[in-house]
Amino acid sequence: MAILFPLFGIFTSFILLYYLSSLNRSNIFLALFFLCCNLVVMVYYGLHFTKDLFWEGVSFVHWLPLSYLLGPLLFFYVKTTLSDNNKLEKWDWLHLLPAVFIIINCLPFTTLPFDQKAQIAHEIVNVTENYALDFNFVSFEFILYSRSIHLLCYAVFSIGFFYARSKKMIQENNSRYSNHSVISRWIYLLCLMQIIIAVNSIGHMSTLYGVQFSIFGIPSTTIFTEKYYFEICGGGFFLQNLSLFLFPKILYGNVSYTIEKGKNNIIEDLKSNLPKKQKETATIQDIELIIKAYLSDLPFIQKEFSLSQMSFDLKIPERFLSNYFNKELEITFSDWRKNLRIDHVCRLIEVGEAKNLTIEAIATNAGFASRSKFIDAFKERKGVTPSAFIKSIKTVEA
Repeated sequence: MAILFPLFGIFTSFILLYYLSSLNRSNIFLALFFLCCNLVVMVYYGLHFTKDLFWEGVSFVHWLPLSYLLGPLLFFYVKTTLSDNNKLEKWDWLHLLPAVFIIINCLPFTTLPFDQKAQIAHEIVNVTENYALDFNFVSFEFILYSRSIHLLCYAVFSIGFFYARSKKMIQENNSRYSNHSVISRWIYLLCLMQIIIAVNSIGHMSTLYGVQFSIFGIPSTTIFTEKYYFEICGGGFFLQNLSLFLFPKILYGNVSYTIEKGKNNIIEDLKSNLPKKQKETATIQDIELIIKAYLSDLPFIQKEFSLSQMSFDLKIPERFLSNYFNKELEITFSDWRKNLRIDHVCRLIEVGEAKNLTIEAIATNAGFASRSKFIDAFKERKGVTPSAFIKSIKTVEA
C-alpha cells in the first residue's frame, strides 16, 4: 500500500512535465524536483521494506546522486519563477557538480556484478547496519550526512533568494506583482517541507552513529528513531504531493510573476483566481484594449496557447472572445494566432534578432508545432518562404 504514495507523486510529476511545461517553463524544474523526491521515497521503500534481494540490490547506492539533485532543482524552480526567460545561465550548471561527484565516487560499488551488490546491500541493511563501503573519495557515512545538509542549505538559500529577489523587483517597479501571494506561499511551504525532512534526516543519522543530544529534555534516541524517520520523510514527501493540489494555479500552470496593474485586497485576490462573466455592457473598444495589453507579454508564442487559455488569463468567457474574432475581426482564432506569430517572426528578422537561428528554431520559438507548418503559414501570410524573406531583408541592408 505504501508504494502507492510515491507512484502517485511520480504520476503528478509527469502531469507537470508533459502537459504544463509549455504554459510555464519553470514547471519543468518543479516536475523534475517532484520526480526526484518520489524516486527517493521509492528507493527507501525498496531498500527497507521489500526484504527482496533484487529490489535491495537495485535500490542500494545507485540512486544516491538523486539526493544531490533535490536542492539544485528546487533552487532552479525558484529562480526561473522570478525570471523573464526561464532559462538557466551557464554557471547554474555548477550546482549539479555534487551529484556528478557522487556518481564518480560510487563507481567502485556500482560497477560490481549485480548479485554481489544485492548480497552486500542485504547484509548491511538487514544484518550488520555497518555502512562502511569502499568508495573513491568520501565514505558512505559522509554521503548520508551531507545529502541532508546539502538539501537543507538549498532550501534555506531558496527562501532567502526568493524573499530578497522578489522584494527588490517590487521596489524597482514600485508595484505589486500578480500572483505574488500565491507564489510566495507555495514556495515558502515547499522549502519549509524540505527543511523539516532534512533536519529529521540529519537528526536520525546523528543518532544512528552515536551522537547523543536532547531537545527540550527529550533524548535524540527517542525523537529520531528509525520508525519516526521513515514516517516523517515518507509522509513529508507524500504531503508535498497533496499540497500541490491546494495550489491549482501552480498545478495547472496558469501562474505568472508579472507586474500587477492595481493593488487588490484579499477578496479581490480570491476573485481574480476565478473565471468571471464579462459584463454585457462591455464595448468592443474595452475588449480590444484588454487584448492589446495582454499581447504585450507575447503569450501567443507558447505552443499550447489556445482560446481557452486566453479566456482563463483574461477572465473573459470563450463565447465573448469567439464572437469577437468571428464577427468583429472576421477571422478565426486559429488564423488570428497564426498571423500574430508570423508578424512576430518578421519583426525579429527585421531587427536582426533571428539572424543566428535556423528556420526550425525560429518556428519553435514562435510557437509553431513543426517547421513545415511554419513555412506554409509564413508563405500564406507573406507570399514568400521564410528563407526568401530573410534574404530580401539582407539585400535591403546591404
